[in-house]
Parts: sequence; structure tokens; C-alpha cells
Amino acid sequence: MLIITIKQGKEKSLLAGEPWIYASAIDRVDGKPNEKMKPGSTAVVQSSAKKFLARAAYNSKSQIRARVWTFDEAQPVDHALIKGRVQAALANSAPAAKKARPDQVVKLVNAEADGLPGLLVESFGGKDGYLICQFQAGGVEAWKVPIVQALLAGTVCKNVYERCDDLVRKGEGLPLVAGALAGDEPPDEVIVTDGGVKFSLDLKTGHRNRVR
Repeated sequence: MLIITIKQGKEKSLLAGEPWIYASAIDRVDGKPNEKMKPGSTAVVQSSAKKFLARAAYNSKSQIRARVWTFDEAQPVDHALIKGRVQAALANSAPAAKKARPDQVVKLVNAEADGLPGLLVESFGGKDGYLICQFQAGGVEAWKVPIVQALLAGTVCKNVYERCDDLVRKGEGLPLVAGALAGDEPPDEVIVTDGGVKFSLDLKTGHRNRVR
């Protein structure tokens, strides 16, 4: 495991609950070279006085060097944490998902707001439709398999598709990949309703056009 030491005086934002750590706040990173180069490696974050601050996903290729998983020293970053975060996010979005019509897109997971930095998940068509995922940070990229497993179990939706935002993933040093992670790929176009207005939407890219 990596150890990130924060510069003296730069720990205030972390103590206030800020989940992002920029390069300018880091004094040094200790650990194996291969772990330092792997986007999403788990790191313990400590103050200059070696006081525990957080556990985070480290990415040497990102402007945001680390994204906090937890501020709780007793909480490990493991399958249980990831599964629990996905389950909690789905529980929070369940009322909106239940009320949504089949032609509406519903946000199920909202990145840092759900304790899953960089992960965006939307649903279209309910359990017989599609889950559209974007892995926009090294930490959630590293935990992609258990995340998808938890989504499948929690939604009973069989089709999970990964959408690729080229600009974001390049900035994170992540490969540009897109495609089905489970089940079938979505069709090239679906008709969605947003605020009473109909759009043609490409679920694979997010591109939409208003239907006239």
C-alpha cells in the first residue's frame, strides 16, 4: 500500500472533508514503483506529523493526484466497502427510479456524492433496459469488476454498458474503452423524455437531438 504524506499546513481541506488531493498538497509518496504508476492504487494519506487523514485512490497521471475513499481509519478499502457504496447509492436513487417512466433516464450513482469518486451510472428502461456507466477516475476503474457485479445484483438489470468520455479518461491516464460489460449493447438510438421534451439519444455516447 502507498503512503501519501501531505505538506504541513495543507491538511486543512482534508480535515474539512474535501475528497480531492492535488499534487501541490503532496510532500511525497512512498511505496513500490509499480503501485505508484498504477492508476487507482489504494494509499494511506497522512499529515506531516504522520497522523492518519484518509484512505484514497492514487493516480500519478491525474491533476487530482488522489481521491478519498474514506476518512475512517478503521474502514479498509475492500470489496465490502465498494459493494456497500453501490448498494447505498442504489437505495438513495430508488425512489426516482421507481417513479421514472420507461422513456426516462435516471441517475443511479453520482460519483463523489455517493462515495464513489469518478463513477457515474444512469439507467434507461428499468430492469429490462440498460445501465450506462462512466468510469472517470483511477479508483473506480481499478474496482470495475466488483462495481459491475454490485450493480447487476442491486438493479436486476442484465445489460451494463461502459460509455467512454475520451477527454476525461485521457486526463486520468486511462485507456479509451467502451462496450458492453454485461449483457447486450444498447441500440444506436432510443427516444427519451426530459422535462416533457422528447429527444433521440445515443446511449453509447450520450449524444442527443431534440425530436421535432
